[in-house]
Amino acid sequence: MKPISQWRLGTRLALGLGALALAVFLVVGTILVTSMRTFLDGQLDKQMQVSQQSAADEVRHYEKVTKIPQGWYSVVYKMQNGVLQPKAGEPPRDREEMDELAKQALTTEVFSNEYLRDEGPFRLRACPIVDNEIVLVSAAPMHDLNSTLTQLITVGVIAFLLALVTLVVGGQALLRRGLRPLSDMSDTAHDIASHDLTDSADLDVRVDGNGGGVEVVELREAFNKMLAHIDSSLTARTAAEQRLRRFIADASHELRTPLTSLRGYADLFRYAAANEPGEREKHLEKLRSEASRMSVLLDDLLLLARLDSAESEPPLRPEELDLAVIAEAAADAFRAARPSHALEVDADTVTMRADATRLRQVLDNLLTNAAVHTPAGTSVSLQVTAANGQAVVKVRDTGPGIPETDQARIFDRFYRVDNSRTRQRGGSGLGLAVVQSLVEAHGGTIELTSRPGSTVFTIRLPRRLM
Repeated sequence: MKPISQWRLGTRLALGLGALALAVFLVVGTILVTSMRTFLDGQLDKQMQVSQQSAADEVRHYEKVTKIPQGWYSVVYKMQNGVLQPKAGEPPRDREEMDELAKQALTTEVFSNEYLRDEGPFRLRACPIVDNEIVLVSAAPMHDLNSTLTQLITVGVIAFLLALVTLVVGGQALLRRGLRPLSDMSDTAHDIASHDLTDSADLDVRVDGNGGGVEVVELREAFNKMLAHIDSSLTARTAAEQRLRRFIADASHELRTPLTSLRGYADLFRYAAANEPGEREKHLEKLRSEASRMSVLLDDLLLLARLDSAESEPPLRPEELDLAVIAEAAADAFRAARPSHALEVDADTVTMRADATRLRQVLDNLLTNAAVHTPAGTSVSLQVTAANGQAVVKVRDTGPGIPETDQARIFDRFYRVDNSRTRQRGGSGLGLAVVQSLVEAHGGTIELTSRPGSTVFTIRLPRRLM
């Protein structure tokens, strides 16, 4: 047999309710029987008092009682020679109790419950008719009173037992019905446990139904909110894992190319070691170029990893700066490295608190992106303004634009738009991803609007870094 702690909640609650009801019934029944006994005793005492008062004159004159209720006994005691003795009446065969009570009632009335032999329980009342001279003792049977109490107890016990059984059985049924929503939640939990969530993040199971009371409704809503949170968390985790796998695959692919080139140029350098110095220098320059390219790629990967880390603060060193100064420096570097693209700068003075090095990296990446992915002669503009408490930076070019199908993924890592612009080979596909991560690390946003002849990257940054 299972211990009580392992029984169903509805059964335990019904039994607990039954035990509580039984305790209440016992208290109520005890109070009821006691009150009824006190009331009936009081009524009998009044009846005996009235009977003895009406017999007082008869006793004074005739020293006997002729009119008594059926089944009663009355005995008149009179003091003779200092001894109280019965003079008249109808005493029972054994009257020792009445004799003893009469001695106590010479000056005041006395009550007593006695069991007269061969007669049963009686209520005795002794009262003085003439102080210290005459005493009247009456005995009233208590059979009817006790029978009434017995019947009351019997009826009460039967009624209470029926009510208890009805309460337990009906209460259990009502509790099971009321706890049905909890059973539904349990079934839903078991259903979720049967799902394989290792490969799929689809957790569309929810608890349906209505009713059950305010508490059950609140619990159902909280349970569904928890499932929705778990569902979104699993979806985010799955998406993050997929991005990580894609990121690792793309990084491996990007690193494989410079490493292969390094091995090839190293082999060529070994074979050309005995040749003329110019050829050796050419191979060394190729080795340096590929190493530099791999170094830039690894730096970008490390920066993105640090920006993505939730366990550390973003790698920023904020300071007070003028964004216009940074924009002018980035423009000068662009003009020197990209003379094929005309650059127009419109920079207002915008003081803010940010990381100057990282903002310069953002501007360099956007300007380089505009030059690399547009043909020679394309105009590029850089604008810096302040609006609504924010610093606004816009980098615009007049190139062929980015197809609408590619705009949603333009900031993905290692994503390249191969058909949209005349792109020179060699880019890692991390430039815009780094830009977005750095902007978000500053608490800002970046947007892209593009059509043929106009591509604009708009950056909005808070002027005070949180």
